[in-house]
Amino acid sequence: MVGESSKICKEISMIKFLDLKKINAQYEDQLIEASNAIIKSGWYIHGSAVTQFENQLASYLGAKHVIGVANGLDALRLIFKGYIELGRLKKGDEIIVPANTYIASILAITDNELIPIFVEPDESTFNLSDSNLLTAINTKTKAILTVHLYGRSAWSKKLEQITQDNNLIVVEDNAQAIGASFNNVKTGNLGNASGFSFYPGKNLGALGDGGAVATNDDLLASTIRAIANYGSHQKYHNKFKGLNSRLDEIQAAFLTVKLPLLDAENQRRREIAEHYIAGIKNDLILLPNQPLDKNEHVWHLFVIRAKERDLLQKFLTENGIQTLIHYPIPPHKQNAYSELNHLKLPITDDIHNTCLSLPISSVLTFKEVNYIIEKINLFS
Repeated sequence: MVGESSKICKEISMIKFLDLKKINAQYEDQLIEASNAIIKSGWYIHGSAVTQFENQLASYLGAKHVIGVANGLDALRLIFKGYIELGRLKKGDEIIVPANTYIASILAITDNELIPIFVEPDESTFNLSDSNLLTAINTKTKAILTVHLYGRSAWSKKLEQITQDNNLIVVEDNAQAIGASFNNVKTGNLGNASGFSFYPGKNLGALGDGGAVATNDDLLASTIRAIANYGSHQKYHNKFKGLNSRLDEIQAAFLTVKLPLLDAENQRRREIAEHYIAGIKNDLILLPNQPLDKNEHVWHLFVIRAKERDLLQKFLTENGIQTLIHYPIPPHKQNAYSELNHLKLPITDDIHNTCLSLPISSVLTFKEVNYIIEKINLFS
């Protein structure tokens, strides 16, 4: 058995956490064709490729509006800025956000001089806890930024009821969960507005940066589209103090190639996740919880937890398996938010101290998955 394991290790070499070159090689011919079409068009900003992708994504989500922007952080920044311009939010309003999210979620709030209120997550899902959310709401609470972390839908009927009862705006951070759904409605079309990231490592990744906003609110969509274009609906006529946040034509063309294949790639991720869950048998490892409705999770990340996380990562590296930590330092412990360093968030701290992300992607082979499982089961 040891000899067979060594043979597999030599055949596999280092298993990359995410092999972007291999992922995009699947579409190389179509990507080159798309790139050539943009180059030859002579139109590189705010052209037909962006419009085509916006329409394609809106149709996929079932949303009325999609606005392509420069990146996922800008998508969230623009949503909050849009609500401020429309008078639905004002500086100093409190926005509830899960404490264990990536720092971009928090930056989008504070960049608009809104106040983030950290709420502990549900340990079984890593997502916002409905019960903790309810206790955090007060008269200053005006919105919730719910994060579909690691690719799992953070939506629930209770969340819907809480937001309706308290007249709260719900913004979805859908950077990691494109293609997931709740009761057959796609994440990104559940709340009032949502932000998407097309960073290369996402389930739908560009070959550079990119993002989008989705909403069914006509006025918000029009406002965001203007703010993202220097605050202008009409050239040289600036209604708002805007930004320059645009999705490039060439990235939009690449995303148009890849979006029709997203569901198949997400399904492959689900199969790999199920294989991990069925195969990993080690009492030192806490596996992620799988939702009853498999469509609620697209497994952007497969995150396990271990008290000896750093030793486990070292062990896997020595055995040719690359892993990552999402994320080693929670937002409230960052130097950038030193004013929040005093917060006591034990669940969040424990997650950040014990989590480890295993390789998962549409191009990971089951031979590689079985090898990873074998090594994890040997860790002691």
